[in-house]
Amino acid sequence: MSAPLSPSDNANSTVHSELNDTSDAVSSAPPAAAAPEEPWSVRSALANLPTARPTSQSTSPLPFLHLLERLKTTKREGWRRFGITSGESISDHMYRMSIITMLAPPSLSSRLDVPHCTKMALVHDMAELLVGDITPRDQVPKEEKARREAETMEYLCGEEGLLGQWGRGEQGKGIRAIFEEYEESKTLESLFVHDVDKVELLLQMVEYEHRGEGELDLGEFSWVAQKVKLDGMKEWCREILRERVEFWKGLGKTASMLDMTTKEDA
Repeated sequence: MSAPLSPSDNANSTVHSELNDTSDAVSSAPPAAAAPEEPWSVRSALANLPTARPTSQSTSPLPFLHLLERLKTTKREGWRRFGITSGESISDHMYRMSIITMLAPPSLSSRLDVPHCTKMALVHDMAELLVGDITPRDQVPKEEKARREAETMEYLCGEEGLLGQWGRGEQGKGIRAIFEEYEESKTLESLFVHDVDKVELLLQMVEYEHRGEGELDLGEFSWVAQKVKLDGMKEWCREILRERVEFWKGLGKTASMLDMTTKEDA
């Protein structure tokens, strides 16, 4: 998922044991070495699809549209650690983000290209249809995650990709440009959509806690509120987290990280 969690475990590295065959004096051939794990690639991701590989450079957008279905069926991974196995999909997340962009606070909407922000919200996690929802606990370096996503967007939108021959490739170029703008995080629109990403996560966090009726504490996600940059969006975060405080108080319980909810911005 787009909003990071603080990893608590640096283990999970693959350990390769060396074979020391001193007991077999007959064979002088060295033991076969374990094959190194193949680096992630679009080819390897496509090979694992449960459906047929889409046709590249099609004159129809249908292969691309069929592959988009994976955004509807791929779950956001961060919640799974808490037993939420039938939670939101990547497209669920992006849909509500797109609606949030249309409701931008007046202090921001007058300065934003709102329709462009809506497009960005719908595109920013598109690469996850092959890459998957990588979280910090997966221990994939940021550079490697960016490589996988860039390779996927090239496959989807590049000249030799799924949209390369549709509309002379112009629509595909436009989608990839929006994705890259979000990744670069330099324009006001991209900063706003990054904040929207975090606000949507906080909304979902509170909603899952409500469904858990006080038995599910997702407070470790609330720290993303401190990463929100634009003032109008910071106020939304404070409002969501105040709502969370009242929910837990109403149950007579104390949830984790509540101190963040009343802290004013430094």
